[in-house]
Amino acid sequence: MRIMAFDYGTKRIGIAITDPMQIIATGLSTVHPKDIWTFLADYLTKEEVETFVVGKPLQMDGSASESFQHIKGFVRKLKKTYPLIPIVEVDERFTSKMASQVIAQSELKKSKRQEKGLVDTVSATIILQTYMDTKI
Repeated sequence: MRIMAFDYGTKRIGIAITDPMQIIATGLSTVHPKDIWTFLADYLTKEEVETFVVGKPLQMDGSASESFQHIKGFVRKLKKTYPLIPIVEVDERFTSKMASQVIAQSELKKSKRQEKGLVDTVSATIILQTYMDTKI
């Protein structure tokens, strides 16, 4: 079974997924928040997901950031819609910055590196990898 991670934003949600053996975290997609429920319903008919991991935006002092309210609503609906899939929240303080650095150092063409959704997908992958590293 797979683990799915989300980097939730009000404009885009980055999504990452593990392989069925939960060894490798891979960016899956970037979806508009209004489309996430259709996306999940479709994906979960094809693949089994055992855990959802959601990036939790915190301030440097560990307190909740402004965007935390949006994530709370997303997590609440995720729990209600998929009550049998546990949800884990992971500190995502530096993921966007790390994602931007990874993309800048990649060998992708400039046009591909400038896609806004790429940062969200890479951020979700970093969130997922962080969670996987803590499970070992």
